Amino acid sequence: MQAAKAEPPPPAPQAGGTGTEVQAPQRLNLQAAAPKPNQGGGRKGPGGPRVVEVAPIAPRAGMRRRHWGLLASFLLLVAAPLVVTAFYLWVVAEDQYASTVGFTVRQEESAGSVDILGGLTSQITGISTQTDTDILYEFMQSQELVTRINAKHDLVATYSAHWDEDRVFALSPDATVEDLVSYWSRIVQTSYDQSTGLMEVRVLAFEPEDAQAIAQSILDESQSLINELNSASRDDAMRYAQEDLDASLARLKTARAAMTQFRTRTRIVDPETDLQGRMGVLNTLQGQLAEALIELDLLEGSTSETDPRVVQAKRRIRVIRDRIAEERDNFASDDASTGGEDYPALMAEYEGLVVDREFAEQTYTGALAQLEVAKANANRQSRYLAAYVQPTFPYNAEYPRRGVLFGLTALFLLLAWSILALVYYSVRDSR
Repeated sequence: MQAAKAEPPPPAPQAGGTGTEVQAPQRLNLQAAAPKPNQGGGRKGPGGPRVVEVAPIAPRAGMRRRHWGLLASFLLLVAAPLVVTAFYLWVVAEDQYASTVGFTVRQEESAGSVDILGGLTSQITGISTQTDTDILYEFMQSQELVTRINAKHDLVATYSAHWDEDRVFALSPDATVEDLVSYWSRIVQTSYDQSTGLMEVRVLAFEPEDAQAIAQSILDESQSLINELNSASRDDAMRYAQEDLDASLARLKTARAAMTQFRTRTRIVDPETDLQGRMGVLNTLQGQLAEALIELDLLEGSTSETDPRVVQAKRRIRVIRDRIAEERDNFASDDASTGGEDYPALMAEYEGLVVDREFAEQTYTGALAQLEVAKANANRQSRYLAAYVQPTFPYNAEYPRRGVLFGLTALFLLLAWSILALVYYSVRDSR
């Protein structure tokens, strides 16, 4: 019986990104165990049927032109820059020393007698250590501080000494003020914790003495800024308190002058007292009227209507009633004795003048207390800079952080190369 012929294998597809062409496995008729006797492609196994020799499933993979291009791009875009970076960091870059200083803004917590008297210290001076620390943080990055420090230490000469050897970490000798401010953020690192108000400043320099000296100058300039804020706050508090006192005094004088004019016009010192006197007269007339009515009732019960005593009693009652009516009319009608004004209008005017005078007196008292508090605060420093870490002297060069910089450079270069490779293969597969 003849063995069945093996079916020819289909053409193998090429893989897109591996470069290895894999042929599909050949299908064999398992019933055919041996080739024909006249075929020379088989060989006889020991003590068994002939074995058919099958070609390999896939040929050996090989490098193609695109693979060599990918490798060349890796060497050019990743390996070569890393070699240059490592050489520069470990051979060319100069050592830098770091000096650290830490401080915070504190406020005087003791309460003096004027604080107890007025209770207005915080409202008058507007003290806020949180705001002061925020101002100090912005001052650390300002051109004003850079200018002050440069005037003391000549930062351009200090940081451009290694310009010929280290063009990356050194400062150009021809740097302008703007260049120096930009370079300042590289050599001065400021960290600020708003929850605690603690601020830490790290200063880098090529010499340890320079780093410590610049850190000390930053601490001194920060203290000077706090002193300036204190002085400005005290001056403002004194000026505002004096202005408030002057305005309150003028208001009090105006209120008292209006009261005096009222008394001169109406010839009444105190309308309330005058009203009480008139009410006393009316109450007395009411009592006399009651007595006269009782006396009339007694006379009418014992004598006739023609009795002179009855006539006199009735006349007395009529006179008392007329007087009571006149007194009552005086309260609601014009009175010549008060300048032709009725009593309700006088009382309303008087009460308004009294309210104005009392308000002016209270305002004057408060302004006077504020001035006393401002004077007391002017004689003491309410805010000060507390340094919890004095400028340290560095013994070892910790910067530049060569390992960190090299690792970050390798990471970003590798990411950039990977993205470019993926873009290339995406464009190639889409064609």
